[in-house]
Amino acid sequence: MAAGFGLLRLSTRDFWAMTPRELSAALGSPPADAGLSRPALELLMQTFPDKS
Repeated sequence: MAAGFGLLRLSTRDFWAMTPRELSAALGSPPADAGLSRPALELLMQTFPDKS
């Protein structure tokens, strides 16, 4: 909130209307990582199988 009101000088209406992704982009944050690739997921599944 401090960054939205103080740094970006947003109105309360504009601040609360923003999504977290929009706020992050406005603050210049790098985009979130896309997640695991399929090979990385398969390696994790082999390394740590579910115990049923």
